[in-house]
Amino acid sequence: MQKRALLLLLATVSIACKEIRDNPPISGAQSAAEFQEPNRPQFHFSPPSGWLNDPNGLVYHEGVYHLFYQHYPHATVWGPMHWGHAVSKDMIRWEHKPIGLFPDENGLIFSGSAVVDIQNTSGFGKDGQVPLVTIFTYHSMQGEKVGRQDFQTQGIAYSLDNGDTWIKYKGNPVIGNDGVKDLRDPKVFWHEETQSWIMVLVAGDHIKLYRSRNLRDWDNISDFGQGQGAQGGVWECPDLFPLQVEGSEEEKWVLIISVGNGAPNGGSGTQYFIGDFDGITFTSDQIPYKWLDWGTDNYAGVTYNNAPNGERLFIGWMSNWQYALKTPATTWRSAMTLPRKLSLRKINGEYTLINYPLTAVESLAEETPGEQVTIPIEEIYSKMHPSLNQAMISFTLPKQDFKLTLSNEKGEKTAVLLDAASQLLMLDRTASGITEFNYEFGNKLQYAAPESLSDTLEFSIFMDASSMELFVNKGQCVITAQLFPNQPYTHLEIENLSNGELRITELKIRPMPSVW
Repeated sequence: MQKRALLLLLATVSIACKEIRDNPPISGAQSAAEFQEPNRPQFHFSPPSGWLNDPNGLVYHEGVYHLFYQHYPHATVWGPMHWGHAVSKDMIRWEHKPIGLFPDENGLIFSGSAVVDIQNTSGFGKDGQVPLVTIFTYHSMQGEKVGRQDFQTQGIAYSLDNGDTWIKYKGNPVIGNDGVKDLRDPKVFWHEETQSWIMVLVAGDHIKLYRSRNLRDWDNISDFGQGQGAQGGVWECPDLFPLQVEGSEEEKWVLIISVGNGAPNGGSGTQYFIGDFDGITFTSDQIPYKWLDWGTDNYAGVTYNNAPNGERLFIGWMSNWQYALKTPATTWRSAMTLPRKLSLRKINGEYTLINYPLTAVESLAEETPGEQVTIPIEEIYSKMHPSLNQAMISFTLPKQDFKLTLSNEKGEKTAVLLDAASQLLMLDRTASGITEFNYEFGNKLQYAAPESLSDTLEFSIFMDASSMELFVNKGQCVITAQLFPNQPYTHLEIENLSNGELRITELKIRPMPSVW
């Protein structure tokens, strides 16, 4: 009986994949009216409909930023994975495109990356057309269901029209599997010093590095990570890249790894390692865990290949696998974080990965004059603002204890607290609105414990319908969290919890427009 049921399930999955592959593409056209559902962000990327998770194939080519993403177009829950597709000229205003990659006989299309093959090393280019090449994980549902370990392999596809259409390589998969469970999420980049392509691929609890001259034939050259870093869950979505340390000539390599479980505030999170890469081996003697974002809702993020001016630009999935399938939804579910620029800073002798929204994001905010506020001991500053739930809130203050609360007429509220003595920053969303869909979402006080905070702190908080992205000192410390108030927040309070006057400068509430 069990065997018969399993065979029926496999047949259903196989038929579903074929039906999805043969369906006409989803239209890229969307009107502003279609983006007004409850909880729909207005200046973050979200899908036109259906399910979204990991950003994939982030690449810039011929003036266009490509954003592919894990996508199930036929429901608001995870299903047979496709690559959704959108393009932008500024990473702020996005045009939805038809689906980029569909499942096929090799499996579902899991996460991966994309490169511009400028030298046509792959041979896919024709008539002077530079090929874009995607590298992705095939996931065989049939193989997984029957208990095999080799159900994930790596495939490639190419485009000669800047991503509008894709041709899968007939020789797929280009990397097979000799029995490694969770072999996935290839990130590929060109390494100039060795004149070769380097692939970073996760293998359960560590990464494997591969090298290729032509994007088709790959050799495993080294491994990294067994027994290192946070190991609370399966490693996912790796990214490896160099960054110059701010204010110096020193260059270090950064390895980003998402961890399915065991992040500082529970569930999914993104750690990073600082080290060196010699073209074969990545090494790092880092001992303490380092987190790109302390909040619960920044996962699976990766950076753009071929970005202008060599900038390292990052986008993450704004959710957490503890409750991603249960968050309030209508015709769509999940969004991306704001696009952020990454930089490397040395603070008190420690390398710190800084991440802060692009200048283009902040330039969207309406200009308003800054307010200077002095709050006596145990007093509260209060302000009403109709656009508080779709705004950039910024202020500067000394490192003193305080509590900032955003609330609405229903009494729902989200609070940010600073304990200066312990250098502990906390986020309380326990009474933020809709929380009952998951215990882990609404019953935990989130915290951030950065290595060192200066005596003066600059806060930037981006509120967008169902999310808060909080940045201290332009990205030294970051907390990203989803919020689902039943009504928009319209009331801001700042309470002085210190033993002296609290002087706040340049307090601004700057409304943000919709980009749809």
